[in-house]
Amino acid sequence: MIRKRLFNPAQLFISSFLALILFGTILLKLPIALQQPLSWLDALFTATSAVCVTGLVVVDTATHFTIWGHVFIMLLIQAGGIGILSFAGLFTYFLKGGSSYENQLAIRDFSNTERLGEVFVLLKRTILITFGIELVGAAAIFWSLKGVNNIGFLEKVFTSVFHAVSSFCNAGFSTLPLGLMDSTVLHNYGFQLAVACIYIFGGLGFPIVINVLKYFKHVLNRLLKKWTLNENYYRPWVMTINSKINLITTGLITAIATLVLYINEYGHVLAGHDKVGKWVIAFATATTPRTAGFNSIDFSHLHFSSILFVMLLMWIGASPNSTGGGIKTSTFAVAVLNVWSLARGKNRTDVFRREIATISIQRAFATMFLSLIVIGLAVFGISFFERERPLLDIAFECFSAYSTVGLSLNVTGGLMTGSKVILVLLMFVGRVTMLSVLIAFVKKINYIQYRYAPEELTIY
Repeated sequence: MIRKRLFNPAQLFISSFLALILFGTILLKLPIALQQPLSWLDALFTATSAVCVTGLVVVDTATHFTIWGHVFIMLLIQAGGIGILSFAGLFTYFLKGGSSYENQLAIRDFSNTERLGEVFVLLKRTILITFGIELVGAAAIFWSLKGVNNIGFLEKVFTSVFHAVSSFCNAGFSTLPLGLMDSTVLHNYGFQLAVACIYIFGGLGFPIVINVLKYFKHVLNRLLKKWTLNENYYRPWVMTINSKINLITTGLITAIATLVLYINEYGHVLAGHDKVGKWVIAFATATTPRTAGFNSIDFSHLHFSSILFVMLLMWIGASPNSTGGGIKTSTFAVAVLNVWSLARGKNRTDVFRREIATISIQRAFATMFLSLIVIGLAVFGISFFERERPLLDIAFECFSAYSTVGLSLNVTGGLMTGSKVILVLLMFVGRVTMLSVLIAFVKKINYIQYRYAPEELTIY
């Protein structure tokens, strides 16, 4: 009983990330990883940022670390992006020929699979999809660098692999001195689009990618049977409601954000690009706040209205069960649908001829509420240490850290020790989610059969 109480799935999930961060901190302090001295706090900050796939940096990744340091950071990003529990479960499965019922339940809670038998099937597919997309992405990035002459062949290979891993995991780390603003790739729109497409795939979520692949397979089978056997093969609900909601929300947010930033920044930060380049950089700028964190522009040069808009995009983040952070697109969609239902006088929320479960709505609003509380406390804490710094810079940094985005208004490296500690905690909580922290440490009550009489409160 004690073992079960101390090591529930949420506690195991959180402790695995803590262990990986501490291990990464030690790796980044090794002499072979450094070209310049690095304090323990900065090593902890960098390791946390890598494991939590955030991308906020207090030192220049390109110049402060050796090739071994870059390899260590890439491995930490990969482990944190997929999730250390996924690796642990798979290693247990392959090394021991199986896994305990309790371990499968623990992993199932974080993979959102309905049937227990699908747990390791999903995990194996996750690994295959991850490495498959990263391999294709690395090839695309390498091809886009073919015209760059000041980088050697091996350096191109490592740059391609590093950016493929970093982008798919939505980490935002770069081995280029100025990130995607570096003169080597700033006007290389093939490179910019390749990186953007990779982190969009990473931000969709593994279950959604798998579901989309199943849907395409179903469409292909249907067409083949129709052409060869003249049969009308059809399976209903191949594309799940979860996939539909997240794909539509992601598409709408991306389209609206690209258009808004293109119009708002056309003659400003986009002025240095040609017509096609403006659209590409606007698209990259609109999608990177979904927690990718790559900077194709200097975000401190954006108009005030654009900065506020980017903060909203960072808060929404990527899709659930993905390498991205934020409150998630499904949470935002459920909130919007619920508000629309209330405005229409309905007592339930439905979409695509399905009613959204009450527990999903409760989780959505709990996630939104907890995120704003945590971000608000972090803004208060950093404001205490950084009394002379503008509130906008602090708020932007906190939204970026909690949503594991990695974008900054160029203030991270100049923060005081207390502010860095707060950001470390914020990145960690943003990665494991505050709801998981509460689930891990709040005592559960036994299920009760009775219900109290409902009572309405005055809300508006």
